[in-house]
Amino acid sequence: MITFSEDKQLNKKTIYLAGGCFWGLQKYFDQFSGVISTEVGYANGPDKAPTYEEVCNDSGHAETVRIEYDDEVMNLKELLENYFRVIDPMSVNRQGGDIGIQYRTGIYYTSDDQLPFIQEVFEAVRNEAGQDLAVVVEPLKNFFPAEEYHQKYLDKNPGGYCHIPAAFFKNS
Repeated sequence: MITFSEDKQLNKKTIYLAGGCFWGLQKYFDQFSGVISTEVGYANGPDKAPTYEEVCNDSGHAETVRIEYDDEVMNLKELLENYFRVIDPMSVNRQGGDIGIQYRTGIYYTSDDQLPFIQEVFEAVRNEAGQDLAVVVEPLKNFFPAEEYHQKYLDKNPGGYCHIPAAFFKNS
């Protein structure tokens, strides 16, 4: 007997989002259907892989989450609308109790075809706020994965600090 397995083709895309401490942002996006994988790391700083200690001492990198997603299940517009629900887009180098350049907010895209969707959501949020946003939109320059102990940190340490309110997490 011959059996066939159906291998659904994913429409996999990648976006990098900086939104304060990367622990909470990773946990938040891991809960959505359509998110294939996430990885925390350091983005858009000097072209040298930093340590966490260097990032905390103003290396110039932003704590960022690499998000691979299936565009057929959750498109970029929906992903960004969810992003803006859990950040303060007017806050400069700060989210919640986290203060410093590594906590800046940013949308780092990997393909020019993502830009129209980013601009649409960005403009809607800016119009609603009635002022400029502190969220930078720029191409990804670099990304260095964070140390293993930062990956899925809030799953490993359920009582860990997070600037995102627990109500935004399905399993809290």
